[in-house]
Amino acid sequence: MNDQQQPVFAIEKIYVKDLSLEIPNAPNIFLERDTPEINMQLGSKNESIEDGLYEVLLTVTITAKIKDKIMFIVEAQQAGIFRIRNVATDEMDPVLGIGCPNILFPYLREVVSDIVTRAGFPPVILSPVNFEAIYQQKNAEMSKN
Repeated sequence: MNDQQQPVFAIEKIYVKDLSLEIPNAPNIFLERDTPEINMQLGSKNESIEDGLYEVLLTVTITAKIKDKIMFIVEAQQAGIFRIRNVATDEMDPVLGIGCPNILFPYLREVVSDIVTRAGFPPVILSPVNFEAIYQQKNAEMSKN
């Protein structure tokens, strides 16, 4: 194989694309002593920027509630630009849907934990995510339709 046919996978840039924190019930919420209920919604998408360059975006929304009061809401988008070339078409989807999110997720965990801590709350450590299972579930749902 010559160099043009070798698969290429490189991380060009990892960055926070968007980050927001809301504490709608401050300052009274800081006086609450109950353990909050944490709800997480996670999404992933990707798009081609130009030939061989792709942006992959992980989006998470964390909502913490005590009873019916919102403690805080964090919305974060962790993104990465990846150079991917000479990868078979049928292998491209798993690379973008599993491999790249696996690379981005630790950065997203750190961003969420950091912003929650800086807001004055105990850190929220996101549990590991099995992006392969999510990818397979999404494909199974798409094949049913």
